[in-house]
Amino acid sequence: MSDDLALAFPTLRFDRPREHVLRLTFDGPGLNSVGPDMHRELADVWPAIDRDDETRVVLVRGAGRAFSAGGSFELIHQCTDDAVTRDRVMREARDIVFNVLGCSKLVVSAIHGPAVGAGLVVGLLADVSIAARSARIIDGHTRLGVAAGDHAVIAWPLLVGMAKAKYHLLTCEELSGEEAERLGLVALCVDDDELAARSLEVAASLAQGAQQALRATKLALNNWYRMFGPAFDASLALEFLGFAGADAREGVASLEQKRPPRFA
Repeated sequence: MSDDLALAFPTLRFDRPREHVLRLTFDGPGLNSVGPDMHRELADVWPAIDRDDETRVVLVRGAGRAFSAGGSFELIHQCTDDAVTRDRVMREARDIVFNVLGCSKLVVSAIHGPAVGAGLVVGLLADVSIAARSARIIDGHTRLGVAAGDHAVIAWPLLVGMAKAKYHLLTCEELSGEEAERLGLVALCVDDDELAARSLEVAASLAQGAQQALRATKLALNNWYRMFGPAFDASLALEFLGFAGADAREGVASLEQKRPPRFA
């Protein structure tokens, strides 16, 4: 089935490091940036994994020096420049969140290096999120000039509390893996050189557990996220409304030119 997934989702990389464990690797340009094709595939891959009888646990990681650098400049420019594309990407962003939450298979994430944007969505909504001590977790929406959408409003207040959620979402101040664990944003933090082994150990252990019980527990617990669905939908609509404005164009220009933004 991993061969079928590779054919259906060519921007993602798959292998099976242990029995019943499917490893999904972000392996994109630069620091695993998420382009238009990968964004669509990140929305669609979870129902396909759900139908795969060989898979009990999905282990998500990033190749090279990063987990994921978030949306590529190409994807962001498409959102700022074209209303039809903006609407499609907004629906994909919603599907990424709810398809990860709705996938009956357990998800473990191994977060290292920069973790931003669509990749971070999967990393933090995983059933067990494990971060390297030097990981750099950043929600940069307001720095880009748009509202904090994606997963932020549905997840951060529940995980770290409203005060800390507001602070990090408004300031875009990054969190190390160690600080993310202290706040409860991730489940575990380990030394950098232990991340691969520890995350695989957790995934393999879950794969040997009582699957019906584990999946039922996941289903019930994720109702906490689903209760905040209306707040999430509002944040997503406001984020993509922002992509049509001048602040988003200035935000992406400042990132491309590596300078502070000059918002009107």
